[in-house]
Amino acid sequence: MKVMGFSIKVTFTFCQESIDATKPRSRLEQEIVENIRNATGWYQCERAGADTTGARAEPSMAVSVTSMTRDRPEIIAQGIWRSRSLYVWGWDGERPASVAWLYRGPLGDVLDAEGSVSPIMIELPDGGSRTVPAARLGAMTAISWLDDLAHDVLSPSLAWFRTLAGHARHLILAGRLLPTLIESEGEARWSLALTAADHDVIAYAASLAPAICLNGSHVSTADLVGIFADAIARTGLEGWSPDLDGGDRVLGRVMAALSQPDARLRGSSTLGGLDLGSLDRQFIRYRGRLIDQPVRWPRLRLHLPLDALDPWRLELELVDDADPGRWCTADQVARRAPEAVEIAGHAGGCGLLDDEIAAAITTLASQVPGCAAMAPDDPNAGETSGVVEFDLDSAQDFLDEAPEMLERLGIDLLGPEHLVTAPVKIAARVRSAPRDESLSRFGKEALVEWSATVDDTEVSLAEIARAETMGTTLMRSGHRWVRLDRDGLRRARTVISDHDITNRRMSPIELVQLVGDLDPDIDLITESGVDPDDDWVARLTGDLGDDHLREVTESPGFDGTLRSYQRRGLSWLQFLGRAGLGGCLADDMGLGKTATALAYLFDRPGPHLVVCPLSVVHNWESEARRFTPSQSVMIHHGSGRQSGEPALIGLDDHDLVITTYGLLPRDLDTLGAVEWTTVVFDEAQMIKNPATKAARAARSLTAAQKVALTGTPVENRLSELWSILDVCNPGLLGSRTQFRQRFARPIENHHDETAAATLRALTQPFILRRTKADRSLIPDLPDKIEQIAYASLTSEQATLYQEVVNQLLIDADQFEGMQRRGRVLTALLRLKQICNHPAQALKDGSRLAGRSGKLNRCDELIDGIVDLDERALIFTQFREMGELLADHLGQRWGIDAPFLHGGVSRPRRDRMIADYQSGVGPPLLIISLKAGGTGLNLTAANHVIHYDRWWNPAVEDQATDRAWRIGQDKTVNVHKLVCTGTVEEKIGQLIDDKRAIADAVVGRGEAWLSELTTDQLASLVTLEGRG
Repeated sequence: MKVMGFSIKVTFTFCQESIDATKPRSRLEQEIVENIRNATGWYQCERAGADTTGARAEPSMAVSVTSMTRDRPEIIAQGIWRSRSLYVWGWDGERPASVAWLYRGPLGDVLDAEGSVSPIMIELPDGGSRTVPAARLGAMTAISWLDDLAHDVLSPSLAWFRTLAGHARHLILAGRLLPTLIESEGEARWSLALTAADHDVIAYAASLAPAICLNGSHVSTADLVGIFADAIARTGLEGWSPDLDGGDRVLGRVMAALSQPDARLRGSSTLGGLDLGSLDRQFIRYRGRLIDQPVRWPRLRLHLPLDALDPWRLELELVDDADPGRWCTADQVARRAPEAVEIAGHAGGCGLLDDEIAAAITTLASQVPGCAAMAPDDPNAGETSGVVEFDLDSAQDFLDEAPEMLERLGIDLLGPEHLVTAPVKIAARVRSAPRDESLSRFGKEALVEWSATVDDTEVSLAEIARAETMGTTLMRSGHRWVRLDRDGLRRARTVISDHDITNRRMSPIELVQLVGDLDPDIDLITESGVDPDDDWVARLTGDLGDDHLREVTESPGFDGTLRSYQRRGLSWLQFLGRAGLGGCLADDMGLGKTATALAYLFDRPGPHLVVCPLSVVHNWESEARRFTPSQSVMIHHGSGRQSGEPALIGLDDHDLVITTYGLLPRDLDTLGAVEWTTVVFDEAQMIKNPATKAARAARSLTAAQKVALTGTPVENRLSELWSILDVCNPGLLGSRTQFRQRFARPIENHHDETAAATLRALTQPFILRRTKADRSLIPDLPDKIEQIAYASLTSEQATLYQEVVNQLLIDADQFEGMQRRGRVLTALLRLKQICNHPAQALKDGSRLAGRSGKLNRCDELIDGIVDLDERALIFTQFREMGELLADHLGQRWGIDAPFLHGGVSRPRRDRMIADYQSGVGPPLLIISLKAGGTGLNLTAANHVIHYDRWWNPAVEDQATDRAWRIGQDKTVNVHKLVCTGTVEEKIGQLIDDKRAIADAVVGRGEAWLSELTTDQLASLVTLEGRG
């Protein structure tokens, strides 16, 4: 029959070989095939009479157009392939059908859903052309539409297309489907791995194609079958996401592009962003295996020179994919060596190897840095050896630049694995300077020598610097080549720049600073000296924690026995003293720091100075007379103290001088004129503020060693730690500004772990802290039971409280800066006073009974204590509240409870403490937190009542430790009075967090409350729980 002048054959039938259903497939292959089968229904196989009992029949690919013995309709649909689409148009024998027919006829439904109409030009046999309206159908839309057409409307051209689609399905089912990467187009597509028999069948089908089918198209029949296979696979896999072992990123993107209509690879603007080389090589290998073709791969081998002056050789090889142990060089292929013949299979096959070598050289020379010389200058010159020789610099460039491109191309590079990638190790060797050379006023200095090793071979630091400057990473080490790590080179050069590379003398403080600043990759090697005492270097740069300290016994003449942990503390102080270093003994309150310090001072020639709060002067005097009775003790305090020359003589004549922080700045001219052997700062939190007169005076004193004693080296801010340690070891932590920038701000504001670790490294040798939480230190110390004693506000208290809150929130919005801060803190202080008692807040001398919920709760606690004949300490931060409590206790119980506050004279204070400890006085002692919260030994009490909270856990602990300390033989009960629903309760809930921060050396004090926003303040101070 004729269509527009074309003769169309009506006989078209062929069958394909049966499917090998037993062919093994990977899990991923099976999943792909199953998804495609389920989605498409295997239309052609089903219509060919598949066995519905369960066994799959061999699909017949036969479609007989000859058998269509029927009358043709007036208009016949024809098909033509153009631009990856099937164009369908109508022909009535004389003229093309109209657009209306396209929509009314068999194409109506598909056009409404997925197709489009556009004109197409048909090339006529006589050389002319004609434009006809046609429906454009994408590949899968076309396949589905062809599947649904009845046989009686199939024209020969459409029958041919439908048969090709059926053949594509058959090849998929036969296991011929293979993913392929089209790098030039940035796409992943499904293709078919065709055997020779497959090609024969497709060639036969091509010979039977009606001429109209591929009219004006450059696509081959084999390409068309591949396009159909790609469309069928995509439709079957649409929305499918494979479960990839290990979450392979590249394979995941490729499979995503293979299971959606758009074949483009996502996630990168170009394929350069993906490592596709190895994956593409796997696909191509798989194709070769499917069709039983030999697969060979190019590979490069880098030959390392035996001598530093010999060239580096890069050689091209071909590797048998089936057996990677079989390979030959390009030179062997050119010479037809036995190795090449074995790879080719026979001598006649070496021509194919020539082609593969030539193709590999073309790729390498054009795309891989350093390989351009592999291609001959004259393309017609014939064979090439496939060898490139490098000097050291060229070899360096090749190793830096080529591997990434080779990986993308899927070409292996052998040889560099024999290059040991060696880090550049920098070491600082430290030893004690010989005594006759030492220039330190303390008699201790260290010598630091820097060295570098590569591959366990020492190299000069000058060589390292030169290699980093020139960018060289290849170095001969002994009998082998090593490749230097670039980052290691840069780090080494930085170290060389930052430190003197020759022997350098350092003081102990400088040595600790060096160790604290060292990169973890730098080895610190300590060497022992001739003198056994020279191990100070190893100890100072090692771990001086309690677990690593050895015990030393007290000297004869010390009238007492130290506990084991105190003896370790004594050893630590002695070590620091020999090295001329200061330290901070930061044991918990009550662990016997005073006795440890006295044992240490007893071993050293005087004079020694102890600076402490007035409240503990008597304690130091009595403890010194108890433990070191042979030492002369002088109290430098009071109006009768000497000054001028007599004072200097008196101070020098005594082993131990005790003075106060208040007196130190006033008598600095006298005290500062003495060259003290040791100055001990007890309750060293008194010098935590470096701007105070006491702290400035402490720094100005001259002493061979300064020691701080405190249970709370940090109460609020890290600057307190700096202040204390700068007194003991000036310059250790840099200037105050440097410390704030390097440590305080990063740690306090940003919780910088690196800065915190460096700070710990710098301070660890100089702070020894043990806590009573470690029960192994004092196994006989009784328990401490802490509990909150809640109280409710009375109506009067609640009214007063709300008035202050209302005004506070107005002021917080109205004022700014220091004025706002002052008003906030004043309001918070007044809220505390109201919670204590209205009489304290109003200061009107009014009655006490029945007006304060907190006082009522305190009465209940005291009732129980008095009934059990036990003793208690009552702490308050307000002197006026202490006086109110003293009056109240006298009126209610007839107890004349003494009140220890800052205005009490020293003799009266000492008598109060002695009477209370001896049990002579009343069972209750009221103490102002500031006046008596530190330094006192009040173990006669087994109850501690905190009438109001300081909002600083360290201060509260100090006060509690007046009773819970060595010498206590009863369980200590701690009662913390809190008014519910008030700012007391809310801030109390934060104290536990604050305690954790303080333990981590990160505190902020009470000032943070004044920095809260108005909304934050409102949530903190608003009275809750009252209807």
